[in-house]
Amino acid sequence: MLELIAGNAVLKMMTLLGLFVLVVGLVYFVTSGATLREVARRRLADVPEGLEPTEAASSLRTRDVENTWLKLVNTIEKTGLSLVDTKDDDLRQKLAAAGYTAPYAPRVYTLVRLTLVVAFPVMLLLYMWAVGASPGIYVLYIELALAALLGLYGPSLFVRAKADRRQREIVNGFPDALDLMLVCVEAGLGLESAFSRVGMEMTTSHPMLAEQFGAVVLELRAGRSREDALRRMADRAGVDEIRAFSTLLVQSTKLGSSIAQTLRIYAAEMRERRRMRAEEKAHRLPVLLSVPLVTCMLPVMIGVLMLPAAIRVMRTVFPALSGGD
Repeated sequence: MLELIAGNAVLKMMTLLGLFVLVVGLVYFVTSGATLREVARRRLADVPEGLEPTEAASSLRTRDVENTWLKLVNTIEKTGLSLVDTKDDDLRQKLAAAGYTAPYAPRVYTLVRLTLVVAFPVMLLLYMWAVGASPGIYVLYIELALAALLGLYGPSLFVRAKADRRQREIVNGFPDALDLMLVCVEAGLGLESAFSRVGMEMTTSHPMLAEQFGAVVLELRAGRSREDALRRMADRAGVDEIRAFSTLLVQSTKLGSSIAQTLRIYAAEMRERRRMRAEEKAHRLPVLLSVPLVTCMLPVMIGVLMLPAAIRVMRTVFPALSGGD
């Protein structure tokens, strides 16, 4: 492996570049982590009495991580490397559906993809060097290309999987949120107060849905119109049920219809949809179970049923063949 790298100038340059990037990144993150812990320790000394230490530490840690990523992408862009994607709006919408709503999230996503495209082939070369493997040049080229493709499309698959999991959790908790909102509206609360109350009540059971409602409340208090805030919530969630709910509330407000009656009908519909999804999953179980049954149990059952017949045939046929000879 070492002879292959030493004899090829391109592989030698890639190895040296990968080692340099790995060492610089390791030193940067270790130094940043030590600095952030020291800053957090100093700030925790000034925590107000009414604030829990765990909450304060969590908020400080989140803020420090966000500032670190922002400083990193700004430093890289100052060197002349642009991290802005050509399809920034679509990428921002996908990241928002996965929960990454920071303004600099698309640039961090692009930076992670570029880093992994280089890091994965370098790590593969280091692994081959560590185990002493020496594949051919064509095999090595294919393996490095596959590692680079994994680094290029891995973050996209991760974001898509996280967005799907997040949307599934939001959809599962949405009927319960509608029932609570219906109770609040019928008790005399306004729509903004109902959003705020439901968000606080569902912080533990459905935190992602509570986060969406809390963002709507903050936007309404900041002066944004109700229609705009509801539509922005639908865009952030990326769920058809939330989008239909926002459109329904906007139309009810414009037409002057009863919001309580609208919520009652839509809540019943959402509960019915959730029941139908549960029934659909239940009906899929026999089909899913047939695969392991056919793969694992059917050969064993065939062997158990056919083995006595095969033994009887062997005891009858083999002596006859021997006597015939």
